[in-house]
Amino acid sequence: MTAGLNVLLTGATGGIGRAFAGVLAPRCSTLLLAGRDPDRLQALAASLAGPHPSLAIVTVVADLSTGAGRAAVAAAVQALPGGLDVLVNNAGVGDFAWFETEPEADIERVVATNLLAPVLLTRILLPAMRRGPRATVVNVGSILGDIGHPGNVVYSTTKHALRGFSEALRRELHGSGIRVQYLAPRATRTPLNSTAQLALDAELGHASDPPETVARALLALLDGGRAEMHLGWPERFFVRLNRLLPSVVDRALGSRAAVVRRHATGTKG
Repeated sequence: MTAGLNVLLTGATGGIGRAFAGVLAPRCSTLLLAGRDPDRLQALAASLAGPHPSLAIVTVVADLSTGAGRAAVAAAVQALPGGLDVLVNNAGVGDFAWFETEPEADIERVVATNLLAPVLLTRILLPAMRRGPRATVVNVGSILGDIGHPGNVVYSTTKHALRGFSEALRRELHGSGIRVQYLAPRATRTPLNSTAQLALDAELGHASDPPETVARALLALLDGGRAEMHLGWPERFFVRLNRLLPSVVDRALGSRAAVVRRHATGTKG
């Protein structure tokens, strides 16, 4: 990844998003930050402006699950000189719930934010990414995009689909000068995690990373040629095991379902 780039980062004000902005800023000519909270966007922009006085920072307040939000971001991208060099689809919402009792509106919100938004935004922005000699789309998924986990049924569904979208689009754009990469963090210590999710992780002994670890992985992915990067051990081992011997992982995670249900539903049984 060279310097002087035009970069769009969605979900910029979340824990991982802020860390991404910090490591991307030194390599950018223009950093376009998209998020839903105007105050947090402005605070992030101000924190970057001091250390990087020559950086052009553009903020766009937008809900990317809506057509109007995606159009607002697309308009800001169209105004960039030279087109868009890097798109980081980072915006997303967590979803720890027991599927059978999860409200339909919550399911629709998670699918719209985690899957439809990055798919539709990428489609809109592809012409702007063709204006330069080389561009990159990075879709930020999750280890749960490879390992379906009880209590995260809808979230896992969206991240599985996002990984499939990345793979298929990479192949469709072969030879176009646009590469597509997929970054899969494991559990990360951000406000995205609910109290119930944190309690489950503590009981099951799930390890988690600080956002800075994920940000360093993003740079490594952009600097290298890999199509995918999965973070954490033993998580990377279980990704491979799940692909080769899913029935083994079925038994291991299925045996935890009762514990997950207790935390997801707030019941004692």
